[in-house]
Amino acid sequence: MAIAGVAPVVDAIPPAFAPAATLGSLFRSRRHSICSRSRLARPAVAVPRAVVSPGPGAADTPPPSEAAPLPSPIAVPSSVEAASSSVPRTPAVGAPMPAGRRPAWFRVPAPRVAVDTTFSDVSDSVHSRSLHTVCEEAACPNIGECWAGGTATLMLLGDTCTRGCRFCAVATSPTPPPPDENEPYATAVAVSQWGLDYVVLTAVDRDDLPDGGAEHFAATVRAIKLATPHVVVEVLVGDYGGASAAAKAVDILVDAGVDVFAHNVETVRRLQPHVRDRRAGYDSSMGVLAAAARVGHPVGVYTKTSLMLGLGETDAEIREAMVDLRAAGVDVLTLGQYLRPTEHHLSVVEYVHPDAFAKWEAEGLAMGFRYVTAGPLVRSSYKAGDFFRAAGMQPRGGWASQKEGKRG
Repeated sequence: MAIAGVAPVVDAIPPAFAPAATLGSLFRSRRHSICSRSRLARPAVAVPRAVVSPGPGAADTPPPSEAAPLPSPIAVPSSVEAASSSVPRTPAVGAPMPAGRRPAWFRVPAPRVAVDTTFSDVSDSVHSRSLHTVCEEAACPNIGECWAGGTATLMLLGDTCTRGCRFCAVATSPTPPPPDENEPYATAVAVSQWGLDYVVLTAVDRDDLPDGGAEHFAATVRAIKLATPHVVVEVLVGDYGGASAAAKAVDILVDAGVDVFAHNVETVRRLQPHVRDRRAGYDSSMGVLAAAARVGHPVGVYTKTSLMLGLGETDAEIREAMVDLRAAGVDVLTLGQYLRPTEHHLSVVEYVHPDAFAKWEAEGLAMGFRYVTAGPLVRSSYKAGDFFRAAGMQPRGGWASQKEGKRG
């Protein structure tokens, strides 16, 4: 699965949802989607934050390949160090959850279905076209904020994954239904009608397909670019099962016109076999990102990844992963709290304090990432369009060409 830490259901339901409603009862009949729009409302609890490089303006922003060199780790206040983790732990299904009540920073407002007309518009549009969203399938805690603000994240290739990661709530099967041939067109129509200027596309892993679904993804990107040339397209993809297949997929997607290529490493090296499907791995994910940087950077494509925290990783392991990501040429990093989808998934080892996320934001920026978004409720596509612009990043053709496409 190409989705990082987007699965809170049982243990992640904020008090605002209970007891009147839960994500399961609200969306049991729903499907899934992925798109990002700039007019999002601010979160009710301002925990997720992004640190962006002040850098030059949009007119003279350097290409992705001109990222800053790696510095030494920065110093952090002793109060933050006190909250850091230095003892390696390992998550397990059925293990005890952290003691006490869930921290207050996880409280989010419930979707006001009868009040937020944009929420209803996005919902109706998604379901009427048989599209899918990560927002629903993975029960993302930000669904109320994002959908009410006109944002959704579209998931291609169906709602059934061929892998079984221990953190993810998406349904799994070795033989999912064949892809919907009309999906690229339906997705492009939905994006054009929503009035988006930034869209995120992700997908389940499809190891049953010869190319892992790369051509289907590319067809969707081309359809969106044809219908709405001004829209910035971010793709969040899997590892395609091997270095050779991944290299071909990178070429296909870059040629299709993507602006941001994302692939999630998910967790630190030590925890990979405990958290992800056995077919995924730390080195293979780093290889996908390095290939995307090698092919994409020369033509203006940015690279992006995400890490989940709270699974027992140490500060040293997080820092090692961040250094490896910069060495692979990754431009953007998001970090969020892992939340258990159901009792059949990995238990949370710890709830990471917002101050610790702030520390990683600052350290990531010092390492040279174009921007870092970190917070307990941050997910890989959370307000992606907003942060893209705030960091002074540009689509492949530049903002001027985007304006021309929008006028057309």
